[in-house]
Amino acid sequence: MANFGVHPIKSQSDLMRFETEMSLEARLPEQSILDVFINSAARAPDATAMTMLMTGAPDETPRQVSYRDLLGQIRRAANLFAQIGGTAPGVAFMLPALVETHVTLWGAETVGYAVPINFLLQPESIVELLRAAEVKILVALGPHPQLDIWEKALAIQAQMPELQLVRLSPPGAAADNGIIDFATAIAAQPDDHLTFGAARSGDDLAAYFHTGGTTGVPKLVAHTHRSQLVAAFGGAAMCGYTPDDVLTATFPLFHVAGTIVAGLSGFMAGIELLVMTPAGLRNPAVVANFWQLVADHKVTLVAGVPTALGAVLQTPLGDNDISTVRAGMTGASLLPPAVANSFQDVTGCTLYEILGMTEASGLISIDPPFGKGTSGSVGWALPYTQVDVLKLNPDGTLGEVCDVEEIGVIAIRGNHISPGYRDPAHNDGVFAHGVLNSGDLGYKDANGCLYVAGRSKDLIIRSGHNIDPTMIENALSTHPDVALAAAVGLPDAYAGELPMCYVQLHPEASVSIAELMEHAQKTIDERPAWPKIIEVIDAIPLTSVGKIFKPSLRCDAAKLVVSKVLTDEFNLPNAQVGAATGGPRGLCVTVTLPPDAQASAQAVETALANYLFETDIEIAPAVPG
Repeated sequence: MANFGVHPIKSQSDLMRFETEMSLEARLPEQSILDVFINSAARAPDATAMTMLMTGAPDETPRQVSYRDLLGQIRRAANLFAQIGGTAPGVAFMLPALVETHVTLWGAETVGYAVPINFLLQPESIVELLRAAEVKILVALGPHPQLDIWEKALAIQAQMPELQLVRLSPPGAAADNGIIDFATAIAAQPDDHLTFGAARSGDDLAAYFHTGGTTGVPKLVAHTHRSQLVAAFGGAAMCGYTPDDVLTATFPLFHVAGTIVAGLSGFMAGIELLVMTPAGLRNPAVVANFWQLVADHKVTLVAGVPTALGAVLQTPLGDNDISTVRAGMTGASLLPPAVANSFQDVTGCTLYEILGMTEASGLISIDPPFGKGTSGSVGWALPYTQVDVLKLNPDGTLGEVCDVEEIGVIAIRGNHISPGYRDPAHNDGVFAHGVLNSGDLGYKDANGCLYVAGRSKDLIIRSGHNIDPTMIENALSTHPDVALAAAVGLPDAYAGELPMCYVQLHPEASVSIAELMEHAQKTIDERPAWPKIIEVIDAIPLTSVGKIFKPSLRCDAAKLVVSKVLTDEFNLPNAQVGAATGGPRGLCVTVTLPPDAQASAQAVETALANYLFETDIEIAPAVPG
């Protein structure tokens, strides 16, 4: 059983003591994911592993699952998948946050490997992922009034007739020829032993997670049992989880945050997960009743992405007693200071940041919630792992360790590092000689605390001057009328890029662009980082886990610039402008000129050649008559 020591980790010296007192092998005897559930059930079989809310209404009677029952259900699922798929099958699932989602995930890893799928993807993209992962079984939510998961599953099976569908439906749902009913099928399996031999373990493949971050197309990242166990152990140790903790589980299980730090780490330490409905913090009822739910279920740790926590912090606390809350935890994107300050004001507790990455089995570093908290920092590397900030060489390779406060690329070593992508061609520039190039920019302070300075791809480079977009976003997010801010590079013929910021206002807010610009200039010390343009939009685009999604904003900024050039310099306001991410320069702009503007095509191409994006000039066909 994992040994987390007697004293919680509060500082770097505590972390060093933790590592020197005992080896990782001694602290983490578990060899398989199933071992985690066997040990937790042995320690406290009747303790609550999960409390499942379905509606978010304060008066609902939740479903509670003990550690004994959870272990039994995982064994049943593993046995079912072995019966259907044979030896070490690939098991994909498209499910919202449910008890059965955990059962499917951990059961799949026990017998073969799991392939969690973001069910918001289009069927064509999902088919590509399933084929690449050589999946045999797909577990999907049955027909639902709000979700089209089952319709997608049927469309996928039509393209992959060899795929066995397993349907998770309410009790009493009508049978469907050729479709296996999840509840009925696992009920027929034994829950006290595995029918197929030993569980997968060690360096065996445990899962393929798809990731593209916020900038690229999905790629499959391999996790082993060892890599997930090391990451989960580090998360539990750094967060100081105890069996008395109740954690708000709001992350989807196709994302590593929901799987590791708000999943496996918690189960390893024997905590209770409060699953806040299948939709999590996307459920308006959960947001509206959040503080009452926290009070009623005696939550000790509030977790969520910054955007979601920002939303619940707009909900009045009222007379709800949330004195059991000891800390907040957030990750998946950088934390705006305004959200951190609001959390402190509302709860009286600190909101601690976590840095994770799919390629590091979900976790890289944590600002430990038992510590004093370091504003803006993501803390220290997990126990028995190493995080360095390295200089970026001109040829794109990683160089020497940076000085204190010097920005460089965050690089990670440790047994939690993925063995690589399913397609080895994607490993270039990411995995090399046991080092993971995160692609994140960061620096360390004199105490060794790590800070993230944005994605290297997000960096705005103005005439060779590097501008961290988070500086702009954080400044604008402090304005009381601003809900979200996203800064991107505005293409510029002279400077290469100029800073531009999109903002989403709170409902009912009314503020002028001039007021926002004045606020930005007062709160951003670095004059070159003052945004050239601030644009208010209805909603900042987000990924399915609440990260700001910048590719569409970069495209919008490029179209804005090109449209202005075509109008001001060539009197072509009717030209059509499109933009798409990708290509050798990362962005391609397509300009379709009217038929009578063919003579201007060369001049337009010459003018746009001064920008850093690719350009494709087309002439619209003439309309007959």
